[in-house]
Amino acid sequence: MLVLVAPGQGAQTPGFLTPWLDLPGVEDRLREWSAAIDLDLVHFGTNADADEIRDTAVAQPLLVAGALVCARQLFPSAEDFSRPVGAVAGHSVGELSAAALTGVLSETSAMELVRERGLAMARAASVTETGMSALLGGDLEVVLQHLKKLGLTPANVNGADQIVAAGTTAQLAALAEDKPEGTHKVVPLKVAGAFHTAHMAPAMTALKSATAALTPADPHTRYVSNQDGRILTSGPEVLARLVSQVANPVRWDLCMETFKELGVTALLELAPGGTLTGLARRALPGVAALALKSPDDLDAARELIAHHASGASASPAE
Repeated sequence: MLVLVAPGQGAQTPGFLTPWLDLPGVEDRLREWSAAIDLDLVHFGTNADADEIRDTAVAQPLLVAGALVCARQLFPSAEDFSRPVGAVAGHSVGELSAAALTGVLSETSAMELVRERGLAMARAASVTETGMSALLGGDLEVVLQHLKKLGLTPANVNGADQIVAAGTTAQLAALAEDKPEGTHKVVPLKVAGAFHTAHMAPAMTALKSATAALTPADPHTRYVSNQDGRILTSGPEVLARLVSQVANPVRWDLCMETFKELGVTALLELAPGGTLTGLARRALPGVAALALKSPDDLDAARELIAHHASGASASPAE
């Protein structure tokens, strides 16, 4: 069974959209979305430097746009998508990509919503100087207790011995000096705030207002939620969780547990892929994993889809 995943903030790299613009229709689609959200996705995806695309208000729409244009090359229609794909999930902002891919939101609505999300989270992040750091290695309970002692939040529990801590810069500096026992490394992330923590409560309020006029459809393919790894079958529930998730931890470890329970045999990560594929290779041994980084990877992706599509036609409720 094939699982499709969309990356979250921090996966972006300068120029990652450049090779995709050579494909028919991609630049037109990006310019259409750019006009809708008042953000030049072509510029930021091709010519902007690392500091420019680190901006939350830029990075989030850029990542969703990248995932959607990449997925369109493999799955031109909803039927093309739902037939071979057994389940879909996105990490953090990647959940907006997943919502569009499963038909909960239109692509344009997802782009408009992610623009609002990025702006709201950027505003919330500007109130206090905050950030996030990844911890590699260590016993889960030991790490969680240590973070609690330092006043930090386990914002992403990613599995594969990786937890992302979030909090003020002072708290993160204390963590760098005082790692939990068994942790090999603490790596500061290229994000501009303590996402998925109480620091994002104002963003959650803004996002709730932004979604009030939306009418979501039920997902046509299994949608796996970051909140608890549960499969959601209701469009309104997906939308409600997209709102609440900005201020609550991402449980990617539980998403991967659900993939395992569903019988995943292959995982395909949309552009700019790499992070989630790496986690899957460590947490889901024996599962084929492929990251889409450029159009050069599309043929390999098509082969993976063809080989692992069997059994993916079950209904989202199963």
